[in-house]
Amino acid sequence: MTTPPPQGNPFAQGQQQPYGQPQGQAPFPQQAGQPGFPPLGAPMPPQQQGRKISFKTIKNVVIVLIVAGVAIGGWIASRDDAAAAAVGDCMHRGSTDDNNPDLEVVDCGDAKAQYKVLAKVEGNFSGLTAQSKCEAESKDFEYVYTETNGSKSFLLCLKDK
Repeated sequence: MTTPPPQGNPFAQGQQQPYGQPQGQAPFPQQAGQPGFPPLGAPMPPQQQGRKISFKTIKNVVIVLIVAGVAIGGWIASRDDAAAAAVGDCMHRGSTDDNNPDLEVVDCGDAKAQYKVLAKVEGNFSGLTAQSKCEAESKDFEYVYTETNGSKSFLLCLKDK
């Protein structure tokens, strides 16, 4: 005949053996090679952390690229073509303002080409010195363009194309 399990507080701290288990054995011993939890006291393998790129990170990278693109585009658009001009280049005047003619280098075969660069002289020139410098560099010049920008100042001697 079997006896019922001892009655008492089921929430007590003492460990009770499950019904039908002989005293002194673990309730469900783990068999070798069986999947499941590692035995007690065995070190746990570290969880592998996969690098997940969050939406916020992607959004921030896209914003930085857009801002950089706008900044580079603005810098390219604001470059002065007159500074890039060389002897023999043709130029187009983009503005009627004599103080800021907005000269740009164009192909000499282009219908927009208005002037040809006869000479380019590095240095800071003004008024009569620019005229005399162009006379010394090219006898048949018609126009003088000077740009003063610190160490990048220069003079262009131009004639109609």
